[in-house]
Amino acid sequence: MNIASQDTELRGKNTYSFDEFLQKRDSLDWYRDEPFLQKAAQHFIGDQFGEISKMLQDFAPVVSSKWNRLAERIARPEVRPYMLHYDAFNHRIDRIVRPQEVHQLESEIFGEGLFSSKMPAWESFVKRMLIHQLGEAGVTCPLTCTHGLVALLDQFPDEAYPELYDVLMHTKEGVNGEFAIGAQYMSEIQGGSDLPANVLEAIPDGQHYRLYGNKFFCSAAHADYSVVTAKISGTDKVSTFVVPAWLPGDKEKEKRNGYEINRIKWKMGTSELPTAEIQYKGAIAYPIGPKDRGIAVAVGIVLTLSRLEIGIACAGFMLRASREANLYADFRSVFGKKVKDYPLSASKLKKIENAAQRTTAGAFKIYDMFLQLEKPLNPGIKADQPLEIRKKLFMLRELVLLQKICATNEGAEVLRDAISVFAGHGVMEEFSSLPRIFRDVVVNEQWEGPRNLLLTQIYRDLGRVAEWYPPGEFVADVLEGAETAIMQRFTAQLEDLLQRPVLGEVSDASLEAAAEWDTFCDEFFKAYQEVALKEIG
Repeated sequence: MNIASQDTELRGKNTYSFDEFLQKRDSLDWYRDEPFLQKAAQHFIGDQFGEISKMLQDFAPVVSSKWNRLAERIARPEVRPYMLHYDAFNHRIDRIVRPQEVHQLESEIFGEGLFSSKMPAWESFVKRMLIHQLGEAGVTCPLTCTHGLVALLDQFPDEAYPELYDVLMHTKEGVNGEFAIGAQYMSEIQGGSDLPANVLEAIPDGQHYRLYGNKFFCSAAHADYSVVTAKISGTDKVSTFVVPAWLPGDKEKEKRNGYEINRIKWKMGTSELPTAEIQYKGAIAYPIGPKDRGIAVAVGIVLTLSRLEIGIACAGFMLRASREANLYADFRSVFGKKVKDYPLSASKLKKIENAAQRTTAGAFKIYDMFLQLEKPLNPGIKADQPLEIRKKLFMLRELVLLQKICATNEGAEVLRDAISVFAGHGVMEEFSSLPRIFRDVVVNEQWEGPRNLLLTQIYRDLGRVAEWYPPGEFVADVLEGAETAIMQRFTAQLEDLLQRPVLGEVSDASLEAAAEWDTFCDEFFKAYQEVALKEIG
């Protein structure tokens, strides 16, 4: 080779590599390398922290490496779930085909027994926050729904239906090492979140009921058991039922319990999760809870836990986004300096980190209140309860709603900002998991009640209890530990907004009031998160 051709070869050779960044990112331990998460856990867990921390140190490497790799493979578009309606002999089977990796991940995560009576609540909480950092991965929505099913079965044991006890054991403690999966099917085409508009019919048939009609938005359609809302024939009240996907002995035959899966939805996010339309044609169902209070049962227990879990998920999403954005900004150099050394980038990184820590602190503080209250999941707050208990239960209810709408809203912003740190590489699906998690956050914002619905609910709740829980007291309780001036400002704003036409007819005055209410809720909840952050130190 002559000198000229050798020089050309050298000039054309680019030796730049991302290997250093990838090695550091792939070797991260999502617990050991997250000091703030450890600090928050230590503060709220208290005396149990040492023992639980050891369990988390053993658990975290599996999530951070093995399960993360599985989640990345599951997310590839060519392996997304699809329907196989018939077998070779023209039998209707409605098999949901999913990749082997999701079956492995599902088995290992559910096999942890996260809702078992053997696992301390705080250990389960932090483990779930770590698992959520995978994104949906086809498992986190089913995990959340299973939690709601377990809580519902625990709350309403019924000796008349021994099948329900079997479902509880299968989901909570496992049978022969296998843990069942739960789901919740409530939305119908005409109503969405408007559960009183349900028309799915439950017809009595001896000891149990049979369901007839359609559910239009059913996530975790592959689940073993589902919580389904329906109206008992001849009534106008919504009731709650537990419906097995297969009757005993039929799962192996792929013979579903009196229903068909029409199709799987095509969603912008949580794409690994089969969300389906289901047609009930006489499915056997078991009633659970008071038959005339199905909405209160479903919302007060199942949806409350789901909304609570979405807040935990957002904390996990943001922690991962902050960690990986900071790592890349410390690795990548442009125009002669590392990305982190530019003031605009440094400012954005600080904003992302603050949001992640605030959200994590708020999630811990709300869960701490949840654990301290006796029976915090209730189908409505009873008037005969002591006033102080009613206030605490009400405050928890509103904080769960505020966390759900505010953490998802800010979560999308944080993920978008984190993606921008990576510049063009940030939108490359194989380069980073952040685009996938961004889409999951946007979908989570719509799950279990979209923003406007929950903003309306919070406003109505506060107006309804004002006689026994005045706005000033509510603000003072939520922001206990904040500066007096901050509490006074939010009290004045809340008292003013409760007198304005936030929910009135559309007019210039109501549009202005509605916009202010939307902003108020975000700022108020961030103030709560700041109190939680200050507590941790």
